Amino acid sequence: MVLRTIASSAALLVGLAIIGSLAGPAWDPVPNSDHLRPTAASTEIGGQEAAKEAGLIHPVGSFDVHETTVHIQLDGYDVSGILRQPVGAGTDLPGMVFVHGAGTGKAYEAFVEQASQLASAGVVTLVPDKRLDTYSTWHRDYVAMASDYLKSVDYLRGVPGVDPAKVGVYGESEGTWIVPIMQVKDPKIAYTVLVSSPVVEPRRQAAFAVDNYLRATGVPQQVFRAIPRAVGIQLPRGLLDYADFDVTPWLEQQTAPILVVYGTGDPSMPIEQGARQIIANAAVSGPSAPVTVRFYKGANHGLRIDDVVVPELARDIGAWVQGLPGTAGADPHIAGDQPHQVYLASPVPKTRWWGSSDVILGSVIGAVALLLVGPLVWGVVAVVQRIAAVGRGTPSSRPRARLAPGMRPLLLALGLTSVVTLVALVVYLMAVARLALNYMTDDLVVQGGWIGVRLLGVGAVVVAALIIGRVRDVRQARREGDAGSRVAVAWPAHLTLWSALAGSALLLLWLTYWGVFQLGI
Repeated sequence: MVLRTIASSAALLVGLAIIGSLAGPAWDPVPNSDHLRPTAASTEIGGQEAAKEAGLIHPVGSFDVHETTVHIQLDGYDVSGILRQPVGAGTDLPGMVFVHGAGTGKAYEAFVEQASQLASAGVVTLVPDKRLDTYSTWHRDYVAMASDYLKSVDYLRGVPGVDPAKVGVYGESEGTWIVPIMQVKDPKIAYTVLVSSPVVEPRRQAAFAVDNYLRATGVPQQVFRAIPRAVGIQLPRGLLDYADFDVTPWLEQQTAPILVVYGTGDPSMPIEQGARQIIANAAVSGPSAPVTVRFYKGANHGLRIDDVVVPELARDIGAWVQGLPGTAGADPHIAGDQPHQVYLASPVPKTRWWGSSDVILGSVIGAVALLLVGPLVWGVVAVVQRIAAVGRGTPSSRPRARLAPGMRPLLLALGLTSVVTLVALVVYLMAVARLALNYMTDDLVVQGGWIGVRLLGVGAVVVAALIIGRVRDVRQARREGDAGSRVAVAWPAHLTLWSALAGSALLLLWLTYWGVFQLGI
């Protein structure tokens, strides 16, 4: 009995592992073997000499800053913004419009340090609110967003003291998918600053970030297979329609100087690959779109260290902007800390069996419904038959629905362990995500939690093996002459048996897809 259960359990586990291997793509990121080498450790901008002699470059803190709340008219919508002007800096000043990343939306909470410091160096800055009525988790139109932000560029060009020919754009993170579009739509934009730029498509960037976060958290290798299966999900039309947006065609049309900025402590961005692609793609326009790259040691995605923006950032951006065009192509082109991107942000493999969100969600709902429908129908039928029998005054002549001895608790155990394993997996992934996003590690949660989830899954498989063994015993007894030995009697019992088995099997396949039963296959 024990050996038979062990053999059946092992066979089921191997079968599930094979199905899981075939069900969807594996995750095998390509190592980055060609590292970008800065030619200078200092991030200070070259080519400033002529501008300094002409008195055009001022250090951060040279001027007091006057802040004004302004209102910018978009097409059918208004946004507020904060205009920061250097007091006493003169006229014909450069201007800079800030474009939000995914995590910010209001002018009063975004780019406060950067915009204020640059204004104190003599650059007029404008931080507009992000337009939020057309922006959500599920839908983002970067081309339309670029048109909205161009209204802020036009506004800043009309501010007294600003030289319209010297107005450029600063974009951070998600905003760097928007800024190149702006420069193509309005070639008069004087320069662009791309900070923490993903460059690759959102889906690829998400997979890259998740991979890095999970590696930092120390999750078991089996968990990584969930990356392409989660990130590669195909949602209904109109949801996450921006996931495969490619900024390359816009970068290839750049005609203005580009300053690329990364922090080497940012695990969410392909910092070397991104810089290389910007250099390569923008070079299509020739020397009119030179690229300057700076890496800041230990700075995170927001170019912060200990929640403070690195002081060299405003110094360097201010000097680069005020020193144009002399600073655009000056040496060193690539400078700062040595970046170390371990893996490339590769295309996410397409999912197969569970490639649709409808299938993923529908399979869980369908499985739970199957687990419940049998017992519910059986209970209703039993009540109806009892009421009918009382009305007739005689018991029903139909055979009473029943399962073979021991089958009911086994089916209940199979359904419960399957559901509990699913819940445990979801809780585990949420806990790992919380640790990863907060750059934390916890071996008890990461390693212990995964072991716990897999043991629950093994428990469900062992129960399934016990059910198989019980069915064999009942059929063997019937072959040996025990006519009353049946797995199920009457249709409500059959419905309960098969719906419970089907529901549990569907949950086990779902768990298989997400790697719970991986055996290194």
